[in-house]
Amino acid sequence: MKLQSLRALLAAVETGSLRNAARRLGVSQPALTKAIRELELELGAPLLLRSNTGVATTPQGRVLADRAKSVERELAAAVDQIRQLGGEMVGSLHVAAVPLALMLLVPEALRTFSASYPGIRLRIDEELYMAQLSKLRAGEVEVAVGPMPQGLPAGDIVVEPLMPIQMVVVTGKSSPLARAKSLQELFDARWVFTGTSADGGYAKHLFAEHGLPVPKASAVVNSTLGLVSLICGGDFVGLMPRQIAAHPMAAAYMRTVPIKEGALQATMAAMTRPESALVPAVRQFIAHLSRAAHHFGHLEGPAW
Repeated sequence: MKLQSLRALLAAVETGSLRNAARRLGVSQPALTKAIRELELELGAPLLLRSNTGVATTPQGRVLADRAKSVERELAAAVDQIRQLGGEMVGSLHVAAVPLALMLLVPEALRTFSASYPGIRLRIDEELYMAQLSKLRAGEVEVAVGPMPQGLPAGDIVVEPLMPIQMVVVTGKSSPLARAKSLQELFDARWVFTGTSADGGYAKHLFAEHGLPVPKASAVVNSTLGLVSLICGGDFVGLMPRQIAAHPMAAAYMRTVPIKEGALQATMAAMTRPESALVPAVRQFIAHLSRAAHHFGHLEGPAW
């Protein structure tokens, strides 16, 4: 199976057109069609469905395209790593970070890292809830920065603790729920969970910590704006880092609920796959994150 043929299939899938795929790869359309046909003959299965409006993948084509994308990503990472090991700090680095990390740590880490390694192209994605670390495990990002998930299997993920964080219960400033004194009083409230499902997210851990069942989700969001909008604009409750809840832009519209159970304690960490931890750019970026966390912790002092 030729790498060029796999790239031809990927281009066709991503552009939805053989003509556009050929243009992207700088080859003729007949040459691209031949490369994909060779793949189909080799596998004995159709990969693309052709029509007047373009192309779409068959189930077999989707399987191969997904794997080919992973192969291409791994090869590009290998090339970057080889060049970096030779002393040439070039390539790209893809980072996913939760909002608190984006607010506190990432700006300083980016400033110092980019000044030291201008040849590394950085891409930063915001992730509101990353306990499953799905993007990291799939190889879609090299570094994830967020609360350290509980129960990580040994050797699965390399973890560099950065700083402690506190997840507090918040609600709208004028909500009667702001006077609640315990989690039990909030059990029937309209909870906003963060993540991609209604399994509870951070709230699940807070309630479980105190021997309570998980409340029912009234909404599930995977966006900081969505979380803040629901908390500030309606009679909802949710969890967010104390530093974000106390920010002037948020504090004007929401308040921390003074429950007796207190905050959910967590640890902000930089996480990467074992194979990525060997990449010089990854190691250096995590080092810059650690310095930023130390600097911030030093400035904050007893507030932690």
